[in-house]
Amino acid sequence: MPEEHTDAQPEDPLRAYAEFYPEVVRAGSLRHALQAAADRAGYGFAIALMSPPRWRHVVARARSGNRSVIVSMTLGRRSFAVNCRADGTHMARGGTADLSEAAGALHSWLQGLSVPDLTAQWPFLRSGEPSGAGEPGDAVPVRWRRLRASAAGPLYAPLYELVEAAFTEPRLRALSPGTSHDWLRFGRRATGPLCTDLPMARAIGNGRYRVRTHEGRVHETTGTTETIARILDGLPENAEPGPLEPGPS
Repeated sequence: MPEEHTDAQPEDPLRAYAEFYPEVVRAGSLRHALQAAADRAGYGFAIALMSPPRWRHVVARARSGNRSVIVSMTLGRRSFAVNCRADGTHMARGGTADLSEAAGALHSWLQGLSVPDLTAQWPFLRSGEPSGAGEPGDAVPVRWRRLRASAAGPLYAPLYELVEAAFTEPRLRALSPGTSHDWLRFGRRATGPLCTDLPMARAIGNGRYRVRTHEGRVHETTGTTETIARILDGLPENAEPGPLEPGPS
């Protein structure tokens, strides 16, 4: 099948969140639901509109001076991820199933609470630990853990099912995972760059994916089972990882 040049977009950005976030669906967006919770508590701050169109319904942001908070919904379970920042640096983060708690933590941080006082008042928050799929020196199991956590949020949400499916396949789980320009990629070593001779895949919407082999061939697939099979078909004979470091899975 020939490659398409435009990525399909889901018609309803909240459809995948409906089971666990009914009040957000009723409000029409996380921004509106969080604003309603803040207004009920009398906090008196405004939730800003996220500029990337794909995030406008599922991510909310508020700012005061050099402090900001980004709140997002975890895919596949109920958890509002709260990320508190100062001058763009992660200061505290965590997840809660309670929207009012997320609004309260947001308010406390914007009011100027210190990180120790913030985490004491809102125990679901932890200081530091920036989000992301991992750093180049992380052990392979650590990189998988971080990638799976990131894929459950809005930034990598289109790859969530594919990441989970890849993690269940031993040959792929032994490799070092990462993302680049929305592509799920793999490497043989945790410390080295992601390998250009291993297949990569990306979501193109409506349960469909593209798999690119090292020869540059692109295959379109439907569903994660077919996609993982195509990735495995494209693995070279020497796709063996280096020694794996022990770490959490």
